[in-house]
Amino acid sequence: MPDFHIDFAILLSALTGLTGIGWALDKWVFAPRRTTDVKPTWLLDFSRSFFPVILVVLLLRSFLAEPFRIPSPSMVPTLLVGDFILVNKFAFGLRDPVLHHKLVKLGEPVRGDVVVFRWPVDPSKDFIKRVIGVPGDHIAYHDKVLSVNGERMPLQPDGLYTPPEGASEPIQLFSENLGAVQHAVLIKPSRPAEGFEFTVPAGQYFMMGDNRDGSYDSRGWGTVPEQNLVGRAFLIWMSWDSEHFRPDFARIGHGIR
Repeated sequence: MPDFHIDFAILLSALTGLTGIGWALDKWVFAPRRTTDVKPTWLLDFSRSFFPVILVVLLLRSFLAEPFRIPSPSMVPTLLVGDFILVNKFAFGLRDPVLHHKLVKLGEPVRGDVVVFRWPVDPSKDFIKRVIGVPGDHIAYHDKVLSVNGERMPLQPDGLYTPPEGASEPIQLFSENLGAVQHAVLIKPSRPAEGFEFTVPAGQYFMMGDNRDGSYDSRGWGTVPEQNLVGRAFLIWMSWDSEHFRPDFARIGHGIR
């Protein structure tokens, strides 16, 4: 069954279609018959003026890049609450913006990618996590150390992490090597280690947040189907520091990895 729900992409697509019809009618039907002293109706005038702009926005947002806001701390320290990011929409293939059918195959996620996807439990919600396992991978997590296909992913201590809002308990900062990708993760020593082993099914991806003890991810709700992928996060274009009520200029322009 196609995944169909009312969201901004559908509304934008509908508006593009309606204004496109108005633009075409005015250009090829009404304009040739209209005398110089008769003005088009407001609806046709609106369509003629805004259809090209709306079409460009739809194409850019659907097939090139889409902005997202980070609402939760599950990807701290890589992404903070208040970060505004750009997501590459063609990294994993071009999809139509309404039913999400893949139109062109271009690539697939690799371990370490930071990916936006439609949450399998409720596809109207977008989540962002890091790809830990691709189809066929055997994932193991014991004593808060990740292993992929029997190979332990190295963890290097990197001191303590103090979030902007402070913390009631120590949070350890580590540098993790996930294949070719080196990134930071947070681990709370006071939290019990909940180990598991899992083999990723075909066509599915195993996701985890970098805030390992503060992320609701594939450990809780399962894997992400390939058709739910939205794109790869690649840039922080804006960041809002709510504590000081101002932009955090130090984070603007940072790449995401």
